[in-house]
Amino acid sequence: MNSFPTGEVFVAGLAAYALGAVSGLFLRNTSANARRAGCGFALVGGLLQGAAGLAALLGASVSWSVPSGVPLFVFGFSLDATSALFTCALSLLSASVSIYSLGYLAPMDARHNLGLLSFFYNALLLSLAVIFTASNAFLFLIAWELMALTGYALVTFEHTSSESRSAGLLYLIMSHVDAGCLLLGFSLLASNARSLDFSALREAASRLPPQHQTAAFLLFFLGFGIKAGVIPLHVWLPAAHPVAPTNASALLSGIVIKTGIYGMVRVFLEFLGVVPNWMGIVVIVVAVTSAILGVLYALMEHDLKRLLAYHSIENIGIILLGLGAAMMFRTAGHPRLAAVAVIASLFHTVNHAVFKCLLFLGAGSVLHSTHTRNMEELGGLNRRMPWTAACFLVGAIAISGLPPLNGFVSEWLTYQSLLAGYGAAKGIVGLMFPIAGSLLALTGALAAACFVKAFGITFLALPRSPEAEHAQESSGTMIAGMAILAVSCLGLGIGASWLLPMFDGITTQLVGAAVGRDLSLANGFVISSGAPHGGSVSTAAIAAMLIAVGAIPAWLFARRTTLRRTGPTWDCGLPGLGPENEFTATAFSKPLRMVFAALYQPRREIQAVFDISPYFPKAIHFESEIEPTFENRIYKPIQSMVYWVSSRMRAIQAGSIHLYLSYIFVTLIVLLLYTLRA
Repeated sequence: MNSFPTGEVFVAGLAAYALGAVSGLFLRNTSANARRAGCGFALVGGLLQGAAGLAALLGASVSWSVPSGVPLFVFGFSLDATSALFTCALSLLSASVSIYSLGYLAPMDARHNLGLLSFFYNALLLSLAVIFTASNAFLFLIAWELMALTGYALVTFEHTSSESRSAGLLYLIMSHVDAGCLLLGFSLLASNARSLDFSALREAASRLPPQHQTAAFLLFFLGFGIKAGVIPLHVWLPAAHPVAPTNASALLSGIVIKTGIYGMVRVFLEFLGVVPNWMGIVVIVVAVTSAILGVLYALMEHDLKRLLAYHSIENIGIILLGLGAAMMFRTAGHPRLAAVAVIASLFHTVNHAVFKCLLFLGAGSVLHSTHTRNMEELGGLNRRMPWTAACFLVGAIAISGLPPLNGFVSEWLTYQSLLAGYGAAKGIVGLMFPIAGSLLALTGALAAACFVKAFGITFLALPRSPEAEHAQESSGTMIAGMAILAVSCLGLGIGASWLLPMFDGITTQLVGAAVGRDLSLANGFVISSGAPHGGSVSTAAIAAMLIAVGAIPAWLFARRTTLRRTGPTWDCGLPGLGPENEFTATAFSKPLRMVFAALYQPRREIQAVFDISPYFPKAIHFESEIEPTFENRIYKPIQSMVYWVSSRMRAIQAGSIHLYLSYIFVTLIVLLLYTLRA
């Protein structure tokens, strides 16, 4: 791979994204051409970036810089093993979403200016590619801010909707808060390094005094945690993801929130190095909280896209479990266990990007055909949209952590690393690992229940509305985009043991140990836990067993000679089964709503409409909701306090030029006294 022009191919990918953005502006008066050009350039950029990322992952790492004219501010790039992994994930998503968008955006040609959408879509991809490869804080923060602004434009693309405008405003506020935290964190490191280059920041971070290291950890954890959507910093995520166009929602949940994970991996493992044990404990506690609460809130959702958004919070928690375990293993002097935890965390990062993007595209196809996100108005789509249902089912199995798909492998590795931590750590700290593992198991069970609800209520039984009854299958390009990701879920699961050795370059860079090859046994057919007394599993064997078991009834069905007769379902003597006899999303989740009532604080209201006698109601209206705990208990008080302070500060803006000059004079005097004292 040394002869492969990795840097040139990567730059060509950046140029393709830039051309896609520019073409959207030039073709903004012809929506159809803007859509084709924007999606085409994004597809080409994704393929080029994927080729460069794969080459770097196999060892052809490159770095280069472009001077800006100011010595401190250099546009530096580095495509190393860690950057390459995220670049490959970005390329797969950008290619599949771009193919999907060709058909998804076609009906919007006459209603929207797709030139602007193409501009912001390609600009978002460009900013993400730069974030994953920037080698200095200056370029990283510029790309980070560009990602925030383009994301805001995509969230508010349907700007006539008040829901989109309020979600976009919340997203923008939280994005600027996280950017402020990152700016302070990088400034703290740069003040010791006298440079903004990541290599200099890495050396400076290793020499930080304890109080500065604590401040840097907290600032970066807040900044990257907001973007990742960890609880309680998650409030923007379930608001913004559902209202954006589906291709933007898929990227927001699939790869944009992964920039927070990328930043944590870089800073916590590479910059800060061996950190105090409490930092890893904080990460694990936040991870467990995010995983459990994310899936519990998802179970109560009837909006299909909001349900998927809450599951992003859950899976970010699973990813952070591996990262927190790696930090603690490294502190305890177990680099090989730390490497296994890093592989589990980063592999789940890639897996979640793939299956969550697939699920959002599937939800978008449902919305595109039925014009509703409410699962209570869906049903019966399996017959009307069979390809969409099949792809969504693959994503549902993957996110539920069931074998042999990719979600199972990374969650299994996370389980194994947590179980290994019980013997590696001493005292009460060692108990954290099995407790976290048991809560992860609970999360997996709840996730499976949630996607039984999501798939069953949406695609099975009878249609509950005329829109669902008259739904039609998605276009060929939309199906192709989903099929690419569905096949990727299968390939990353069955072929995981052959892919794990590719993580050796990453773990060597981050924790100084390479265990990927040791995790692949029996010529790649078996995955090992890496621990002396750990377990092993073979997804390839599980897949072969499932095929064999499924082939027997298929063979018997094909050999039967009797004619098949179709008749009505037995209805207990009633006039006939209809949509009103089906399980609803509300009914499905009611048992869990009762079990976790202390968390949900549910409220319900039942109103009966009578015609003649109160014993014979004409209609019954049922309404149920749960309390938005974090919004009501944390963010609304903060909002009220900000409004109160702002109203008091209005007094200093009296409109008098003399008063403003006195402010400047007093400020200069204070600064002069401070300088003389220093």
